[in-house]
Amino acid sequence: MNTITIESLDEHGRGVGHLDGKVCFVANALPKEVVSEWHITRNKKNFIEMDALGIKKPSAIRVSPHCPHFGVCGGCSLQHIELSAQVAMKQRVLEDALRHIGKVKPQKILPAVYGLKTGYRFRARMSVKYVAKKGGVLVGFHEKASPFVADMTQCPNLPRHISDLIMPLREMINRLSIRDKLPQIEWAVGASVTIMAFRIMDDLTENDKTILRQFINQYQSDKHPLQLWLQRGKADTLAPFYPENMPVLSYRLPEFDLEMPYQPTEFTQVNHRVNEVMMSRAMALLQPTAGDKVADMFCGLGNFSLPIARCGAEVLGVEGSDALVARAKQNAELNGLSHLCSFQAANLFKQNEIDIQKWQKYNKWLIDPPRDGAFELLNALSGSLNTPQRIVYISCKPATLARDAEVLQAQGYMLKAAGVLNMFAHTSHVESIALFEKNIE
Repeated sequence: MNTITIESLDEHGRGVGHLDGKVCFVANALPKEVVSEWHITRNKKNFIEMDALGIKKPSAIRVSPHCPHFGVCGGCSLQHIELSAQVAMKQRVLEDALRHIGKVKPQKILPAVYGLKTGYRFRARMSVKYVAKKGGVLVGFHEKASPFVADMTQCPNLPRHISDLIMPLREMINRLSIRDKLPQIEWAVGASVTIMAFRIMDDLTENDKTILRQFINQYQSDKHPLQLWLQRGKADTLAPFYPENMPVLSYRLPEFDLEMPYQPTEFTQVNHRVNEVMMSRAMALLQPTAGDKVADMFCGLGNFSLPIARCGAEVLGVEGSDALVARAKQNAELNGLSHLCSFQAANLFKQNEIDIQKWQKYNKWLIDPPRDGAFELLNALSGSLNTPQRIVYISCKPATLARDAEVLQAQGYMLKAAGVLNMFAHTSHVESIALFEKNIE
């Protein structure tokens, strides 16, 4: 009988082996394990994708998944791997991308930032689907590689008070007249309130409103105040429904004595604990002090801008969203930092050498782009007379960080340090931080 010996892990945490001369990507298989049974999910000319059904001699890094829905729910792919081994895998993905794509090697590998093992997802978007064959409404993430909503009863990666609401929510929504016109629930857990935002495709009846209020009252608590918001149309229709008077949604950065209000739909980091450590590390690498002029590119609502200003530096935050620029200004004013902070809107994906001249006075940059990276912005630096001496780059995709690192290296920057931030434990998502310094020799 054929078997497959797993040789390594790919960037998605799948085992890599060979069968009849073809590369195999095997979900739920680990290095040095021998797969004796499998189910093929995709068979192409040059590779096969499959799920492992039988394993001989389990790996020492294999652990029992902590969620009963692992393997069906598409939210996680690495729960069968011990946490430190997950992080080591992500570090290897980062280093391989830098070496093979960017042709660079960091002078120093930074210690990995771990965060909480469970209960870390302070932001989540869950699908809702009425499925008669399943007995009613489902609330959860999509199944692995499928458009179907997973039949979930819990999610250990969510804070406990949210996970415990999945089954009550299923039962409550099943009683609504719009149970088949409520496609999505978005969660935002703040320091003083948890927002549960329903996207609805039809108007609520008075009975629906009564059911919703009763549900909130039943599960309200002093420890985790709960507020329901409703979105009837586009994003700007999202508004509080019940209770009306609740604390402002915000997160805190205690090390920098900052309170950061935000709206449920505005981007914030999912993992508040890792965000706090990331902030501390970013400031240690950037070293902003009084007299520095720092540009915070893709600044969002000021997540990095305000800590930079708290260190005494003058900071300019640049962001593509007018709404986030307005939010950043409000947060700077709230925290008494308006005298050190300014913000402006600009499309950082369409910059050229002429555009970039207006930022020449900033001697340090912090860059936190989306998955597409910052290629256009950094490439435009090549024609600038005065370029920042130090750049701290926060990345959510190793491949684009590596590509941008090659651009910076060609401009005389050295990759001084890089390391992973385990923002999304038990998933293959790799968040990282890197420090570049201008070679003045």
